[in-house]
Amino acid sequence: MNSTEPRKLEISYFPMIEYGRAWDLQKESVRAIDAGERPEQLIFLQHPPTYTIGSQNHPEHLLMSAEQLREQGISVFEIDRGGDITYHGPGQLVGYPLLRIGEQGRVDLHGYLRSLEQVIIDYLATFGIEGGRKPEYTGVWVGDVKICAIGVKFNRSRAGKGFITSHGFALNIREGIGAEGFRGIIPCGISQYGVTSLEECTGRRFEVEGVAAALIPHFLNIFSYGTIESDWAGAEAFK
Repeated sequence: MNSTEPRKLEISYFPMIEYGRAWDLQKESVRAIDAGERPEQLIFLQHPPTYTIGSQNHPEHLLMSAEQLREQGISVFEIDRGGDITYHGPGQLVGYPLLRIGEQGRVDLHGYLRSLEQVIIDYLATFGIEGGRKPEYTGVWVGDVKICAIGVKFNRSRAGKGFITSHGFALNIREGIGAEGFRGIIPCGISQYGVTSLEECTGRRFEVEGVAAALIPHFLNIFSYGTIESDWAGAEAFK
């Protein structure tokens, strides 16, 4: 990639996509971005009910038996992002930024995580919600309840310096998602704190796709791109 060219970001939204398919899509996109075959990406989507176990690998934090998982139609994936176990499901906005970082030899991996958190914090502030951080944990919190989980992987570039990011954030939108999806696990291995959602914090109803579109300017304010590419109507205003 020529560092003098303006950075391009391709933005897409999938109303619902099975977790394994989305994981394969990420891996192929990381390879293509690294090879210079496609621009960096920001993928928004929803998943059907799924538990993912990250590289901290604490399967004991999954509280449901295999039979219970089958009965409730919840899939389980052991994956290559950082962090512990979390839930994905309808009513939650998942964002996968597949970005080049550290190409100039300055790699701030923790800074990238803080930047993702800031995107969500800035968005919540538009509703008067004070989102914040807990020093010992990754993610965004409202008081002592988590509204957004974050877990990423840094894929070392094979074509040059730096990394290509994958995985990302999961922002709870729908009221009741905590009781429905998170009760079968110890979310992120944290038993002393609960989870919340945008609807519970505001008392308003939201469409997940609308939240995705509203997050774009906050993302672009933190991560700078010269050109936006998208066929998704939600991103049209930012092209």
